[in-house]
Amino acid sequence: MRGVHEPRSKMKVKKKPGWQQREAEYNEWLKSHGVDPNAKKSRKKEFIPLTTTKQEVYRRETQYIPSKSSSSMGNATKKETPVYSGDYLVGIATMHKSNLVPVGRGDDPESYAKMRRG
Repeated sequence: MRGVHEPRSKMKVKKKPGWQQREAEYNEWLKSHGVDPNAKKSRKKEFIPLTTTKQEVYRRETQYIPSKSSSSMGNATKKETPVYSGDYLVGIATMHKSNLVPVGRGDDPESYAKMRRG
C-alpha cells in the first residue's frame, strides 16, 4: 500500500491480444488523412524576434484652455451638513435584519419592538 506522499510507480500497461492489428489499422487511417504516424513531434518552436517599425507618436491637437485658478472667481467653502429641524420624528426603530424604521411622534415605539417578520 502506498503512503500519502509517495508517488505512483510507473507500471507498464499490459496490452490485450490483437493490439498490433488495431495499431496497424489506425496508422493506415492516419496516412489516409495525410498524417505520418512515425514522425517525431517537435516541441521546440523557432524563435522569431519581434520587429517593430519606427512610427511617429500620434498627438491629438487640443485647444488651449486657461486655468481658472489664476482668477479670483469662486470659493471652496465647506457645505453645511443638513440637520433635521422638525419635531415629528422621535427616533429610529430597528426591526428584523437591521431594518431601520423612522418612529414618528404619534407612533408607539413599543409596537415596533414587538413586530416580527410576517
